[in-house]
Amino acid sequence: MHEIADPIACRNCPLQSCPGLRTLEEHQLTYMQRFKDGEVGLLRGDTLIEEGTAHDRLYTVLDGVLIRSRTLADGRRQILNFMFPGDLVGLQGAFDAPSNHAIEALVDARLCRFKRGDFIDLISEHPRLGYDITWLAAQEEAALEGHIVSLGQRSARERVTYLAVWLLDRAQATCLAGDQNIVSLPITQAQIADMLGLSLVHTNRTVRQLHREGLVDWKSRTIHVPDLARAADFAQFDRDKETCRPFI
Repeated sequence: MHEIADPIACRNCPLQSCPGLRTLEEHQLTYMQRFKDGEVGLLRGDTLIEEGTAHDRLYTVLDGVLIRSRTLADGRRQILNFMFPGDLVGLQGAFDAPSNHAIEALVDARLCRFKRGDFIDLISEHPRLGYDITWLAAQEEAALEGHIVSLGQRSARERVTYLAVWLLDRAQATCLAGDQNIVSLPITQAQIADMLGLSLVHTNRTVRQLHREGLVDWKSRTIHVPDLARAADFAQFDRDKETCRPFI
């Protein structure tokens, strides 16, 4: 992790133009400029937050994608979620608790940084932003519910399809993918297996089957969903529930 020497002014924030993110108002941008404590950059594979450690910063993903995961004592890992531009990182630290998960960069990433100690001031001075943070936490829980349903009830084909549609949907909403239904993300089959509770052999077999069926073409560095509506219907992914997300 390294410090960004030339942080972007909040009024020039690229997230303001993303179709799936709700723009901040002028007075909110002015406040966030004071609240912001710089920017940090991560290279692919860099760790932002280590599992079990305390930290005194909050972050908003400005560019890139991060992985949230937990690891057992014997090294087995469960990927919990993927974090996209506009997502808030490190909220547990805002409540004086050590992180129960690790955050690492899937690709090179850039993040806005905020002091944990200023969190109470944000809530008191801008209740709407405080509400937005609560909404983001609730949305994170809703996303985890969808992934839990995959682990418990969806078949392997449905799990992989659901994950592909979810990733593409988030990427399109945050300016990381266009309308060709292709997103460039170097997610390995081992990482898919870690997310979906499948063996590597089963994951490989499922990915190849979905390619033959024309549902998902998942390569080493790209995900292509030829017919997004068909794939969403197959995986029972309700895209109509997706709304513009707030960010800070």
